[in-house]
Amino acid sequence: MGYLGEDIKKLGFGLMRLPKQDGVIDLEQTKQMVDRFMEAGFTYFDTAWAYAGSEDAMRQALVERYPRESFTVATKNAAWIDCRTREDAAAQFEVSLKQTGAGYFDFYLLHNLGEGRTHFFDDFDMWSFVKEKKAEGLIKHIGFSFHSTPEELEAILKAHPEAEFVQLQINYGDWENPVVQSRAVYEMARKYGKPVVIMEPVKGGMLASPPESVAEIFKRADQEASYASWAIRFAADLDGVITVLSGMSSLEQMEDNLSYMKDFKGLSDKEREVLGEAREALAKIPLIPCTSCNYCAKVCPGNIGISGSFTARNYLTLYNNLEAAKSQEGWLVGRHDKKSASECLKCGKCEEVCPQHIRIREELERVAEAFA
Repeated sequence: MGYLGEDIKKLGFGLMRLPKQDGVIDLEQTKQMVDRFMEAGFTYFDTAWAYAGSEDAMRQALVERYPRESFTVATKNAAWIDCRTREDAAAQFEVSLKQTGAGYFDFYLLHNLGEGRTHFFDDFDMWSFVKEKKAEGLIKHIGFSFHSTPEELEAILKAHPEAEFVQLQINYGDWENPVVQSRAVYEMARKYGKPVVIMEPVKGGMLASPPESVAEIFKRADQEASYASWAIRFAADLDGVITVLSGMSSLEQMEDNLSYMKDFKGLSDKEREVLGEAREALAKIPLIPCTSCNYCAKVCPGNIGISGSFTARNYLTLYNNLEAAKSQEGWLVGRHDKKSASECLKCGKCEEVCPQHIRIREELERVAEAFA
């Protein structure tokens, strides 16, 4: 592709979900996966200081076994996790250097900007820090990963033109989703000329087992192609993409990804039509019509995580995966210091201001039952 002067194939190995045995990363299987990835000509490996054990596994499975110039390392700094000073945040960089053994980072990201996390990187002047490390030759390219609105992305890009690339959550399921706004966020990055690394193309594995109505569309189009292949190829087909990360957790997933990405040349018009049909089928599944405008949150005396609860419930409806839906609820509600649906006071103030006219009290009852 040649973006940022790098020749990188369109599939990246995300090391967040490595295979485990008894709760510990399975290093031998990880080595096999690394070997297959490298043999197929792919070079981009993505990890983070915050991914427990991942940087160590990268060192043992990759860095200590292959010439440094033969692969690309991306890792991340999460200044919003347990950091009180600039020194605390900067120390993550040194820890990552030690744990990966990489010597330098091809791509270094400020991790998970958006909402209440962005200010930590400004408070600790981490933008200057990464520029200093780039000048020292310890970082080749500066970027950031992002989970929020297109408006907030634009504000960050305006404030920090030194960002050379952006890592975004993009998949066909969220492309037109009014809450996630994948398309709008992607288009904002391209508006500012930033190449994109795509994360969560299979939506944390959700799109590997889509709802039956969606699965039928893909099977009619191609009996052999995996559901995950449609998701990853959708992302890889977009303009301005450096690479698409796949958080692979087994050798089987690696082989599947390599089978359709090794010689990927883009989607055909027919394949794009099939993906359009799949999005339409997803849109027809009855969901709580919440757009996360959060007018309800402004008037709720109980501090209930209403929009987060609804997003999590919609996950359950779409993908029938209770564990993943509960994880979403934990992130969107508990992590943001909101109370759960079961604690609703049933005062009705939220319903008076909801632009979507949702029967919020009834829906919260259903959420509480589903996640009990």
